[in-house]
Amino acid sequence: DPAYPVCAEKVEFLQAQWQSDPCYAFYGVDGTTCSVLTYLSQTEDFCPPRDGRNHSSLPWHQKPQAHTKKAISNNSSPAMKFIRSRVEKMSERWIQAGLRMKESSNNTVSTQMRVYVLLYPGALSGSVGQRFEAMVERGGPLGELVQWADLSACLTILGHNLIFSAAPGRGSCPIQRPLTFDLIYTDYHGLAHLQGAMGLAFKHYQCRFRILDSFGTEPAFNFASYARSHGYKTLWGSWDLQPLQYMTMFPHTPDNSFLGFVSEGTVRKGSELEPVSYKKDRIAVVYGKQDYMWQGKYEYVKVISEELETHATVYQPPGHTLHLPSFIRNHGLLTQEHFQQLLRKAKLFVGLGFPYEGPAPIEAIGMGCVFIQPRFDPPHSSASNDFYKGKPTTRQISSQHPYAEEFIGKPYVWTVDVTNKSDIREAVKAILRSESFTPQEFTCVGMLKRVLGYITHQNFCSKSVPTWPPKSALRVHLAPLGQSCVSVCRRSSLMCEPALFHHLNTPAALGLSCASVLPELNHLFPSYSPWGRQCGLQQEPLLFSCAGSDPSYRRLCPCKSHLTG
Repeated sequence: DPAYPVCAEKVEFLQAQWQSDPCYAFYGVDGTTCSVLTYLSQTEDFCPPRDGRNHSSLPWHQKPQAHTKKAISNNSSPAMKFIRSRVEKMSERWIQAGLRMKESSNNTVSTQMRVYVLLYPGALSGSVGQRFEAMVERGGPLGELVQWADLSACLTILGHNLIFSAAPGRGSCPIQRPLTFDLIYTDYHGLAHLQGAMGLAFKHYQCRFRILDSFGTEPAFNFASYARSHGYKTLWGSWDLQPLQYMTMFPHTPDNSFLGFVSEGTVRKGSELEPVSYKKDRIAVVYGKQDYMWQGKYEYVKVISEELETHATVYQPPGHTLHLPSFIRNHGLLTQEHFQQLLRKAKLFVGLGFPYEGPAPIEAIGMGCVFIQPRFDPPHSSASNDFYKGKPTTRQISSQHPYAEEFIGKPYVWTVDVTNKSDIREAVKAILRSESFTPQEFTCVGMLKRVLGYITHQNFCSKSVPTWPPKSALRVHLAPLGQSCVSVCRRSSLMCEPALFHHLNTPAALGLSCASVLPELNHLFPSYSPWGRQCGLQQEPLLFSCAGSDPSYRRLCPCKSHLTG
């Protein structure tokens, strides 16, 4: 039957593999062709329906034994210990932030608005999880763990029902009952695990997914058929989600939702930011826990050490000799608590160029440090840098931490040419005279407001046109040739809002005389090409994109104002 093209292939697979999972036998498969066809037509829909059978004959009130095991997180792992410790340590701050929000506004979560949430960090499960855990113990990335910890605390304070699990699902049979979760927060690894565990139900539930995605996924990389045909296919991306379902560490592109995290360095009183006063010593702490990160940076750090006593926290494997300069005082790998004690005394936090875009510089700035980092000239990108290669973004990375450079900047963040000693010396002298600062968006209240906004307004399961933000927020800008909507809106102190693109996808909205109107799959549309006065309209809503530019097009951009921070 041409309507069921993979039926024969599935029959052959199950005849050979039906004993590989107990759930097949539960649904009546015994290896015979008849039982296999019954299963593939009734329980799944790979084969044509069989006459004289109906779905109600299956024992729906039972569950396969393999599916009844409870998923219990491994709380003894280093990663889970870190998450639990951070939540417990910051619990009082979260509670106070929640109370302040409740007092200052009507932003309370009603019983009707409470949602059931699953948090499933796929990076902590299976073989990927084992590798990640080993890296954590050697001073590997903690940024993702910081975000998972803060998200779980944030959702709890907002009054939602939460399950946190790092245990992967088992069983190949499809999900037979509606899932009880309204939202499922996971990552790229978890998305792949869930697709395997959920079978055909995955498509049905994908509107409930929210993907923690450190570096962001632009629309051109997200829409699978377009990514394949236009050279945007990478290891990541191609999930055909709404781009706003990807939730980032920093606001890389408005096409994704900025989730963020909380800096531990400040408290908030009322509506104003109150920096914590730390007594500062004349010391610098270098941001680089593994010795390979220091290669080629000794001269840069040496200039800094002429003005400040310079400390490091480089991991030293047993039996391994570190080759750090003699002017460095190395503490080895510190616990998070001891590392923060060191930051509270330090005046300067020194970026070496890697790791990219982590939370540590924001934490350090919040504890009264100034962050100095290398400028990348030319900028790094997925086309020129091994780390970003394959990442689903076209961003041009101008420094180790572009958010800190662009959104915070001097006097709290200095981006320097590390080969220019006088440039470094001038920066260090200015830094010794500066005060501390934390962006509002990295406070508990800032994150609570953001997550409350997303849960209240983002509904990707609805088929209707988005109504938030309202059309009244729209400020239309026609970009110059070769500029993205991100940069055009930002230059006017606005931000691009992808949910408003549908209001602009008409020839009338362009406000120009179009010789021809071209509807097309193109992540740069709607836009105008002065050559031939062609107006391009978007055929696929998943490709509406704030990111992206081309010298041939003037992009039509939906900008809006926003609350600072």
